[in-house]
Amino acid sequence: MVYGKACHLPMELEHRTYWALKVLNFDSSQSREKRRLKLLELEEMRLNAYESSRYYKQKRKMYHEKKLLKKTFQPGQQVLLYNSRIRLFPGKLKSKWSGPFMVKEVKSFKAVELINPATSDPEKTWIVNGQRLKIYNGGDIERVTTVIHL
Repeated sequence: MVYGKACHLPMELEHRTYWALKVLNFDSSQSREKRRLKLLELEEMRLNAYESSRYYKQKRKMYHEKKLLKKTFQPGQQVLLYNSRIRLFPGKLKSKWSGPFMVKEVKSFKAVELINPATSDPEKTWIVNGQRLKIYNGGDIERVTTVIHL
């Protein structure tokens, strides 16, 4: 029905549609089965993508952990502290390492308690992440102090 009126197809067009239905085999049970197989295939592709992503993340984690340096510190050892806050007026040749500081205690989860031996108050300590430290091998560090009034 087209706009409430009966529609008559020419015989040739009607024959072609019957032929197309017959060739494509529009059996509802077969089309249902084909649809179910397509959905299962889609689910399998999704699971393969999930597994691939998990495997990729696992490899990246292993690569990252391999690049991390295993640092062990003992009490009394001298270390340098990475100062990540020198960003206001960064100089190309200015060192971002400050110190030397002395390790007072090594805590769990790579936390290290530091003492500044240059100060008169030996009780003033602070705790930093061990990844921000490196072992100090001696020598003088040129201390440049810049005061910037804003």
